[in-house]
Amino acid sequence: MMHDVVEIKPVEEPARKKTQGRIQISDVSVKFGKGEKQHLAVSNTNLTIESGEFVCILGPSGCGKSTLLNTVAGYVQPTQGKVTVDGERVTKPGPERGMVFQQYSLLPWKSVFDNIAFGPRMAGKSKDEASALANTFLSLVGLTKFANRFPSELSGGMQQRVGIARALANYPSVLLMDEPFGALDSQTRFMMQENLLSIWKEFGITVLFITHDVDEAVFLADRVLLMSASPGQIIGDLSIPIDRPRSPEIIADKTYIEKRTQCLSLIRKESLRAFEEQNV
Repeated sequence: MMHDVVEIKPVEEPARKKTQGRIQISDVSVKFGKGEKQHLAVSNTNLTIESGEFVCILGPSGCGKSTLLNTVAGYVQPTQGKVTVDGERVTKPGPERGMVFQQYSLLPWKSVFDNIAFGPRMAGKSKDEASALANTFLSLVGLTKFANRFPSELSGGMQQRVGIARALANYPSVLLMDEPFGALDSQTRFMMQENLLSIWKEFGITVLFITHDVDEAVFLADRVLLMSASPGQIIGDLSIPIDRPRSPEIIADKTYIEKRTQCLSLIRKESLRAFEEQNV
């Protein structure tokens, strides 16, 4: 089915309080399995992310980064402790928390337009309202001309732009991103990072971003959180005091180099510890 993506005017973003999007993680532990096979993935973690912050989480493979993110998303329930967003306890997924995965996770039988409109329709929007939202976010990610294409007809970078548009279509106060650019080539990755920062600036939402790439974390974030080897705990909280807007040229910035070196040192130490423990 073809869609006219120009007739319906874009909708305005609903008013959002400056305090929206505050994440509080309080004494959270997560265990999987039972008995001798029980695994402690996240241990006694406490964390506050203020409204509008862009925070990246770094850590060695298997340290519990995605598990912690999923407690905020509502896909995983803490074994101990609690997660709140704007004071409300997270017990399940909700439209105020948009999620972008590493795998594009688009509905393959729906067009780009319908993938973006799907969330608003499920949230009770009328067909015209959902179409207006799809138009707005197609334009935002530069894919208006591809509205009638199917996911299989798009490149990886384009599919991830659709994923971001879909996550934003409900105007969430929090955007959760689980290594969203990990499968992209370096040039596309740089483009997507800059595009994401532009969107974040425009919407002023809170972003919690998981990555294993130190350069990506320092380039994007206000703060970089470093997690220990499993069981995961926050062992570092580094502020990134680099002016915005940022461009790839900041790799020569003295502060960038300093923060990158700090992150690499901590990550190397934890990765070595994880490797040694696996070989005991």
